[in-house]
Amino acid sequence: MANTTQTQTPPVDVFEKVRGHERAEQLEAAKQHDLLPYFRLLESEAGPVVEMEGRETIMLGSNNYLGLTADSRVKQAARDALEQYGTGVTGSRLLNGTTPQHLDLERELAEWMQTEDAIVFSTGYQSNLGAISAILEPGDTVICDSANHASILDGCKLSGAKLRPFRHNRMDKLERMLERAVEDGGGVLVVVDGVFSMEGDVCDLPGIVDLCSRFGVRLMVDEAHGVGVLGARGAGACEMFGMEDSVDLRMGTFSKSLASCGGFIAGSAEVIEYMRISSRSFIFSASAVPAATGAALAALRIIRDEGPALFEKLLSNASYLRSGFRNLGLQVVEPGTLPDGSEATTPVVPVVVGEDWQAVLLWKALFDAGVYTNVAIHPAVPPGGALLRTSLMATHETEHLDRALETVERVIADFPDLPRV
Repeated sequence: MANTTQTQTPPVDVFEKVRGHERAEQLEAAKQHDLLPYFRLLESEAGPVVEMEGRETIMLGSNNYLGLTADSRVKQAARDALEQYGTGVTGSRLLNGTTPQHLDLERELAEWMQTEDAIVFSTGYQSNLGAISAILEPGDTVICDSANHASILDGCKLSGAKLRPFRHNRMDKLERMLERAVEDGGGVLVVVDGVFSMEGDVCDLPGIVDLCSRFGVRLMVDEAHGVGVLGARGAGACEMFGMEDSVDLRMGTFSKSLASCGGFIAGSAEVIEYMRISSRSFIFSASAVPAATGAALAALRIIRDEGPALFEKLLSNASYLRSGFRNLGLQVVEPGTLPDGSEATTPVVPVVVGEDWQAVLLWKALFDAGVYTNVAIHPAVPPGGALLRTSLMATHETEHLDRALETVERVIADFPDLPRV
């Protein structure tokens, strides 16, 4: 009998993409010339001035907005939790991973957000992933601002719902997507950032709420960069706009103003309870280490007691730095306006650079001169829209910001092609 065995073509090597991806050449060139703006070593406690790679550096690239990572009360709470519960609980919240700290934290978060309930996740990323994928399913539609955080988009993909993005902060585009979503059949959820993490601007929440109400759809706001920053209580953009009752779900993180690691979703009791038994990133992920939960709880209590003075100092610093950049002729992303016409100041102050390589070179020149910033290049921002993202802390003093601005003024003299105003 003839041998009918045929030689099969081997499958494509799934590792091939790691060798020939579109940014491989740029990445290698950046490494060779010490231009890589990522994974730099922080060698001290987070604060307005830090040690990075052997030198003192003014930190303008941290999300430690209120400076509470250095607060002795937050540190002590982390120590106390470590001593009481050990280094970890080694289980999910569903099983053996829920402690009295979690229940206290969820109750106080709900009180702060003025919602019926709240659920705590191990990370902010898991909060968005778990909430969106639990609420939506195939046949539903989710509408997202094109500048939304990646965790939102990943949650949408995991849900299987139809994704309809709209151009950043364009209410006419949102309205069109809502018209199409109604025709899709199924449920509809609109998800937006309260404060956009790269651009630092606020969503047009009044316009979004109006459209969601007109079309009868649910609304979720990611307040990761808004909680502990905006509003009289620090409850975020929804509070700042006076629209907390018009938003169905709000998400927040602990890794920014709350000086820890973790995240939460706040909303109605029935929805939160549903997430506790259906959110995969909640059920199948280990509970946060006790020190992180203890630190977040202590930071939350400080914010609820002492927040207004911290918020005022933080946003004053942001306004000061933004004004300083403008005075140097740099083009900054404007934060947007409130209904009364005042500027909606946020702690994120991005400088428009334009081309990716120019942004990296500018970052390196500033880093070498003792000022640390973040770089946002494609795909984090649109092509040709690279940003030098700076962010402020309540613990920055005017002297820190003046030193940083003096350094920026010296460095940009070697960058004549920067966009100017």
